[in-house]
Amino acid sequence: RMLAAWLARPLLDIDAINARLDGVAALLDDAPARNMIADRLAGTGDMERAVSRLQLDRGGPRDLLTIVACLKAGDTLVADLPSGRSALLDEASRHLGLSSSPALAELAIHLHAMLGTEAPILARDGGFVRAGFDATLDDAIALRDDARRLIAALQASVSEAAGLPLKVRHNGVFGFFIEATPKQAEALLAPPLNQRFIHRQTLASAVRFTTPELIDLDARTARAAETALARELELFAQACAMVADVADPLRSYAATLASVDVLTGLASHASQTGAVRPVVDDSTTLSITAGRHPVVEAALRKSGEAFTANDCLLDGDGSQGARLTFVTGPNMAGKSTWLRQCALLAILAQTGAFVPAAAMRLGLVDRVFSRVGASDDLARGQSTFMVEMVETAAILNRAGPRALVILDEIGRGTATYDGLAIAWAVAEHLHDVNRSRALFATHYHELTALAGTLNACSNVSLSAREWEGDLIFLREVQAGAADRSYGVQVAQLAGLPAAAVSRAREVLTRLETGDGARPGTLDDLPLFAAPTAPSHQSSRTDPRLQALAQAVRQLDPDSIAPRDALDALYALKREFGDL
Repeated sequence: RMLAAWLARPLLDIDAINARLDGVAALLDDAPARNMIADRLAGTGDMERAVSRLQLDRGGPRDLLTIVACLKAGDTLVADLPSGRSALLDEASRHLGLSSSPALAELAIHLHAMLGTEAPILARDGGFVRAGFDATLDDAIALRDDARRLIAALQASVSEAAGLPLKVRHNGVFGFFIEATPKQAEALLAPPLNQRFIHRQTLASAVRFTTPELIDLDARTARAAETALARELELFAQACAMVADVADPLRSYAATLASVDVLTGLASHASQTGAVRPVVDDSTTLSITAGRHPVVEAALRKSGEAFTANDCLLDGDGSQGARLTFVTGPNMAGKSTWLRQCALLAILAQTGAFVPAAAMRLGLVDRVFSRVGASDDLARGQSTFMVEMVETAAILNRAGPRALVILDEIGRGTATYDGLAIAWAVAEHLHDVNRSRALFATHYHELTALAGTLNACSNVSLSAREWEGDLIFLREVQAGAADRSYGVQVAQLAGLPAAAVSRAREVLTRLETGDGARPGTLDDLPLFAAPTAPSHQSSRTDPRLQALAQAVRQLDPDSIAPRDALDALYALKREFGDL
């Protein structure tokens, strides 16, 4: 819970950020101490919630066990904390030692003496007070638990008196009773045994009796059980009152313990992932060397794949790098991953965590804005494009020189020229008015021309290559704009029918070459005309189709070996796959 709170509220105080980073660094360098602290904390629970439940009369004995376990763990791990290297850890060491808090020490001693190792969820179930803690409770429990021995002795006594093998049983209605068979009952109902055995109930296969001694024993054991439970509840109430008296110190203790837990977890994560300490200062620079997306990298690691690390350089002053960077390249090449990892690393750094990179320098960021993905709010009458514009408006109206902005496509939900105009204006506003550090991913390649007119603007692209008709993503961020988006190739990878892909290539070629009355425009593009199927005559005159037909005729399915048949299919695919 504290880790989530730290991530949700990154710090704006450089000294406070460095104090957390010092704590992570101290624990990262001391692996034995880190492992020992983790082991001690593994046996504790959530003391903050336990205190709250007890104060609201919704807690139970297990919450008391949680409190005493946390107090004991905190007091013990003081000796494991590295000293002299982190102000946070030194302060935690002073706070967690119970010698500095007599009230908490008294509570820990009392709860440890009172509670056994196991406890029920609800106090009314009883059985959680340690034997020997309270004499009154011990007497009641002895009488309650001694009932079995007393019943066995009484069963032997009545069997001897009657000269019959009688059984003493118990249920929730009658309590303890003597059960006899109908034949045995004849003797018990006749003098002189009927003076001692009192008839209670006759069943088809048994007759039930009681005796004055059994009635007295039943009453005494029932009272003993009630007395024992009442005493346990009384002791539980006393313990809850003690917790309530020191509730605020307990919450403070829990927060300190949680902070040690978070720092230990961050250090362990840094050790496992090779994360490094970021440099956080008051500049306007964001410099990341070989940065990695922490979540995507973890997912790839599970499948045995490697994550491609990339650099990032932004500078709000425009002196060491661009303030606004356009990101182009194919879909699926990794643009969104790169944008998000840069923002995530900034959040991690100001949280006080080490970051998955070779090096990072971060000028303090006061806000992180993201316009990523597509969503709508139909219940409020907002289309996908309207939601996109509302989010973009919030960024332009609120982002300042210390903000970090990531934009993943602007203007794609409307007409081409409208969208391009909006994206153009947004980019200029971010650069000239907001002056925020910004990464702007787009498929509007016309925007990349702004790098030549805006003084703090640059272009990068995610690389991809075509190889034998297939698109290969290299996932590398390189300087310069991409020359194309490879949208048709990505559509083919997605599984579009071959006819649709072929038609898309034809339309794209006409758009790019301007095959019409007005080259380079849409005027002569028959978007609503179906592609004309080749005639039988044209098929016979197409030299490539003739070559394909000749290659197929030369194959002999009855004599060709399986491996040769597979090679032949690959050869046909390479040669004629685009027909």
